[in-house]
Amino acid sequence: MRKVLITGASGGVGTRLRSLLKPVYPELVLSDLKAPDDLGADEAFIAADLSDMAQVEAAVQGVDGIVHLGGYSIEGPWETILQANIIGTYNLFEAARRHGVKRVVFASSNHVVGFYPRHETIGVDAVPLPDTRYGVSKLFGEGVASLYAYKHGIGVLSIRIGNVGDAPLDERRLAIWLKPADLVALIRLGLESPELVYEVVYGMSNNERAWWDNALAQSLGYRPEGRSEAFAEEVLAAQAKLPKDPVGDYFQGGPFCTDAFDADLERIKEFG
Repeated sequence: MRKVLITGASGGVGTRLRSLLKPVYPELVLSDLKAPDDLGADEAFIAADLSDMAQVEAAVQGVDGIVHLGGYSIEGPWETILQANIIGTYNLFEAARRHGVKRVVFASSNHVVGFYPRHETIGVDAVPLPDTRYGVSKLFGEGVASLYAYKHGIGVLSIRIGNVGDAPLDERRLAIWLKPADLVALIRLGLESPELVYEVVYGMSNNERAWWDNALAQSLGYRPEGRSEAFAEEVLAAQAKLPKDPVGDYFQGGPFCTDAFDADLERIKEFG
């Protein structure tokens, strides 16, 4: 795996991965709507709108693997989500097929299962309960990834990413925190595991308060080094000062569940 494309390279996670993946893969190709502000003279960049198939094909041409971070990374209007995350993800996989790309790592999201309660531990085989249009788009992406893996032989790892950062920032993120170096480890599993066909894993570090069973990732060789509990005392002290959120504090998706929520919360709790 020599030449690797990173879509969404100008975003927060993409910016971190540029430096972390450069020592691993000698030829990185970066793509986004616009170039990173700090693009180096030694970095290759191809501007591409994911909703434009011709532009996506130009970006994937000649690469061995793709780390697909591109798209709209928060909740948004349906048309925005449709173009960036649904049409865009289809275009990415179809362009990969046309150009013989061997591997794709798809950045899915914990918001695919955001409406599970926090007291419940779930695995990757749990019935999806997306919490937003954004979560629905990531569920669609997992489906497209599976289709192209089984029908067209592209090895794919879908990572349901929690929250990437140097440290967890609140109580929810004590459960879902993902240290950047651990994300790199998962990406390397997706690009390099020799027998990979299609798998879904959770993108989290070694979090004692986790809501997710990540046994499958461990079976692939994942050994996270980050430990969120090391930050717990400081995080919980800060959390105590925040206002309560009856919806977001109950569900794993947090504020994504709260956004536009107008159902009967007690009825949903009983159902769940």
